Amino acid sequence: MKNPTGKLLLLLTISLCLAFSEGTRACTSFIVSGKATKDGRPMIFKNRDTGDVNNVVIVAQGELYRYMGIAASWDKVPKEIWGGHNEAGFAIINTAAYNMNGCKGKDTDNDGRLMRRALEICRTLADFEHLLDTLPKPRGLNSNFGVLDSEGGCAYYETGDSSYAKFDANDPKVAPDGYLVRTNHGLTGCRDIDRGVERFMAITDFMAEAHRKGNIDSEYLIANVPRHLTHGLTKQDLYGQLPKDENDTRFVHFSEFIPRYITSSAILIQGVAPGESPAHTISWTSIGWPCASVAIPLMLQADVPLPSVVQRGEDGKAWLCSHSIAQKMKVFSLKRGNVRDYIDLSKLVNAAGTGIVQRVVPLEREVFSHARSVLKKVRKDKNGAEALRKYYAWVDEYVREHYPAD
Repeated sequence: MKNPTGKLLLLLTISLCLAFSEGTRACTSFIVSGKATKDGRPMIFKNRDTGDVNNVVIVAQGELYRYMGIAASWDKVPKEIWGGHNEAGFAIINTAAYNMNGCKGKDTDNDGRLMRRALEICRTLADFEHLLDTLPKPRGLNSNFGVLDSEGGCAYYETGDSSYAKFDANDPKVAPDGYLVRTNHGLTGCRDIDRGVERFMAITDFMAEAHRKGNIDSEYLIANVPRHLTHGLTKQDLYGQLPKDENDTRFVHFSEFIPRYITSSAILIQGVAPGESPAHTISWTSIGWPCASVAIPLMLQADVPLPSVVQRGEDGKAWLCSHSIAQKMKVFSLKRGNVRDYIDLSKLVNAAGTGIVQRVVPLEREVFSHARSVLKKVRKDKNGAEALRKYYAWVDEYVREHYPAD
């Protein structure tokens, strides 16, 4: 006699495993042609959702190019990179798509390895396409890759095990307003199993408004997209229902907003304008939980180490990442039940202006303000390396001194 109970338990186990996998690799992204930005520089952006919440920024020498990128703190080699750029001005991000290999929603695990390899050897979009074309099949990929280069190229590649489709942000037929968005499905994949739909709606609405108001700008986007608190489907705006202060405890449902419990970093990579050196590519990086972190503009310069707050410390973790996670846990303060789906809104934002978002944003604005003159010097090659070294030292001191106490 068959055992229906055993079969049911097996199905439930499989479902839970799939839910865990999909829930821990779900990101929000956009790409923008230089034709659509304020300064003529293209950009790609990723809000990273993953079970690996402890992230660091690394710099490494690849086979051909030196590169920087986001890696899990445990990955000390690293074998996988989850967004970054190289000295040739090539940059890459990804989002898991789930639907590019049919309707079974199969997950894959080669995204980080591919991105690391691309940063090591790619200079242009054509190089990346060649890499995809020459990978052994099946590729072990089911993702959207956002890519830019120093020649103005900017495109998404919806990529599966055996094929890929290119969406060029410079093509007005593909991107009428000069930008594209992706979450966790490809437009050329099996649309019956689309994932990240609510976040797709949210980022679509956000970018449309930013475009309409002339806010397609690196500082504005990295500061606001990772902290966007309007739900894409319900249109619930958490900024519109503020508690009195941080002691006015108010739990609200917090599922499928752009920021999530498992959000571990945000990165906006700003390419270069025509005629600019590829070395001037910038990764605006918010390491850790972006609602509680500080985005810092990072450039690759020989003999100029990155700020220590984003690098792996003696404990193997990044200082800024660890502190942002400590603040996050005050927001996700439930100890029982579906603790990842509810937040104490008063600890995040409130009418008194004492929520964690409201406390870190002024720090970030100061970091941006100091960066503007430094980046100008670097782009003009006027003692750029020394200016950048002093800036990073200032960032380390300023952020450590002014970051909210745990």
